[in-house]
Amino acid sequence: MNADSLNGRLLFAIPKKGRLHDKCLELLAGADIQFRRHHRLDVCLVKNHNIALVFLPASDIPSFVGKGNVDLGITGQDVILEAQMESHVTEVLKLGFGKCALQVQVPEAGPIKTVEDLAGKRVVTSFEVLSGQYFKAVDDRLQLAENQRTKIEYVGGSVEAACSLGLADGIVDLVESGDTMRAAGLHAIATVLETEAVLIKSSTPKHPALEPLIKLITSRIAGVVAAGRYVACEYNIPRARLHEATLVTPGRRAPTISPLEDEAWVAVSVMVEKNRVADVMDELVKIGAEDILIFNLDNCRV
Repeated sequence: MNADSLNGRLLFAIPKKGRLHDKCLELLAGADIQFRRHHRLDVCLVKNHNIALVFLPASDIPSFVGKGNVDLGITGQDVILEAQMESHVTEVLKLGFGKCALQVQVPEAGPIKTVEDLAGKRVVTSFEVLSGQYFKAVDDRLQLAENQRTKIEYVGGSVEAACSLGLADGIVDLVESGDTMRAAGLHAIATVLETEAVLIKSSTPKHPALEPLIKLITSRIAGVVAAGRYVACEYNIPRARLHEATLVTPGRRAPTISPLEDEAWVAVSVMVEKNRVADVMDELVKIGAEDILIFNLDNCRV
C-alpha cells in the first residue's frame, strides 16, 4: 500500500489495542464497514466504502483528528481531555461502551480519607494533565504554598502498584469494575471525571467533500449503538387498557397500534430500553397484556 491509495479516502482512526479495540471492531461490523487487516499493517482499505482505517494508539487519536491528519476517530473522552484537544475536535456521538471513571485512589487501610488529606503529598498517575488540573484546584482551595503543593508523577502502567511500592501516597487512574484496585488494597476517595468512548471529527476539517460520507458512517454507527440499547416489544392489550399500556411503553416517539380480529383488543409494537425489559413486562402483565414478545435488534435508524 502506498500514499496514492489513500488519496480521496476518508481516514478513520481506530484504537489498535486496549480496552476499546474489540468493541470498535464489533461496531464497524454492525455498520457494515468491511475490511481485512493484514498482519502488522496499521492501515487498511475498506472494501465497500471510500474509507481507509488507521489503527493508532488511543492516546494519539485526538491529536491526529484535531490536526486534520485523519477525518474521524474513536477514542475515550478522558484521552481527549488529557491530550488537551477538546477545542480541536468535535464529539459527534457517544458510543455507550468503554465507560469508566478516572478516580483518586488511596490505600484502604491508610490514614488518608479525603482529597484534602492527600493534598500536598505524592500522587502517581498516567494522566498528568487531568490530575494536575484537579489537584491544582484542590491546592488553590486549601491555599497551599508552592513547596507544599501536591506532587504529580507520571508512570506508564501498573499505576495501582505505586502505593504498595512506596512511590506514592495516592494514585489517579481509570476504574471500570474496581476489582484491580480492591486487589491492590485501594479505594476511591474522589472521582475526577466519568468517561466513555466517543466518535470524533476535526473541528476544522480539511476535506469538506467527505462530509456526506462522514454523515453516512455516523448514521450507521448511531443505528448500531441504538440497537444495543433497545429491544422491540410486541404485545396484545384490551382496547380499554390501551392508555395504561402506553404509559408503560410510550416508545421513542409513540407506539404503533394495530387492530385485531377481536375489536376489543389491539396489538402494540414499541421500542423499549433493554435494561428496563423485565420491569416493563411485569407492568404489562399487571394491566392485562398478553402474548408479550421481545426481539433483539441487530441494527436500526432512530
